[in-house]
Amino acid sequence: MIPWLDHDSAFPEVEQALTDEHGAPGLLAAGGDLSPQRLLQAYRLGVFPWFSEGQPIMWWSTDPRMVLYTDRFVISDSLNKTLRKIARDSRWEVRFDSAFEQVMRACAGPRRDGAGTWINEDIVAGYCGLHQLGFAHSCEVWLDNRLIGGAYGVSIGHMFYGESMFARVTDASKIALAHLVAFLKSHGVSMIDCQQETAHLASLGAVPIPRTEFIRHLRAAIAEPQIRNWPSLDRPASH
Repeated sequence: MIPWLDHDSAFPEVEQALTDEHGAPGLLAAGGDLSPQRLLQAYRLGVFPWFSEGQPIMWWSTDPRMVLYTDRFVISDSLNKTLRKIARDSRWEVRFDSAFEQVMRACAGPRRDGAGTWINEDIVAGYCGLHQLGFAHSCEVWLDNRLIGGAYGVSIGHMFYGESMFARVTDASKIALAHLVAFLKSHGVSMIDCQQETAHLASLGAVPIPRTEFIRHLRAAIAEPQIRNWPSLDRPASH
């Protein structure tokens, strides 16, 4: 059994999360709410929400934890060629925080296989609240002033928690991620939390690490000063 959270309940210790033998490895608690305050409390502990429509809010702390070290981000030859190309083309823009909610809603849209995502209206409201408080940010790719790709996540101190990406044009999400990684790296962020292991994330350089190692890094990173100078407009740079 996992704890049920009331609105003022504290999270249990992450070591109490379920394991493989329970059939839901990483599941820590259920219930509570998705207020910005609750979300900040969760992320500071290495906990994140993930659930499907019709389910209660479920909170996770996976072990191992998938992370992307910013100095190990893999830029393929084809992506590098694309980044150089758009840097010379004025029709392309890479912006930060100019359309946060639009990025979230695009990430919530149906995927190529027709399936939707877990990003519902409560999730949108909670993370838009974090954005208004300066703790959630988006990186957006625009072509001819049309939003074609992006990524968003949560930033606390020198820790960044990646949440989701979308693309309406080939490689648009990777372009956003490349610029996001470059910005974070230049501001002393060495790790991006990717939460769960996927082949796609692995192809970009992400690796699984023990939860104990992740929590140790997280505690040091969130104690660093908050990044305040997120650019409102960032022209693509050469890579």
